Amino acid sequence: MKPRMTYISVEVADHFADFIIKRDEQILDAVRTRARDFSTISILKLLYQLRGNPMTFSDLYVKSNIRMKRSFLNYLHLCMSYNFIKKEPRGSNMVYSITDKGRTMLDLFMQKNN
Repeated sequence: MKPRMTYISVEVADHFADFIIKRDEQILDAVRTRARDFSTISILKLLYQLRGNPMTFSDLYVKSNIRMKRSFLNYLHLCMSYNFIKKEPRGSNMVYSITDKGRTMLDLFMQKNN
């Protein structure tokens, strides 16, 4: 698998350093990295943002640092298909939250550092 460039929040990069081949410049709260297993790190970026509290679509998109909206939608759909994330209507917004299965998936990758 070919390594690809991506932006990862500094906090996520610290937790999942095994996926990072090389860190480049830091821009605000994100670091540009060359990452291995790009799909897994993208899924983890989504789950990591939802671990604390539910978010609206816009907030999740901005905080996940997945720059291309099409890619973001694909990973969001994948997470919902595997029941890692669920969405619920709240007022005029859709709110996304992590499921128990998603929390288990995230914990599997975070336990290595503990």
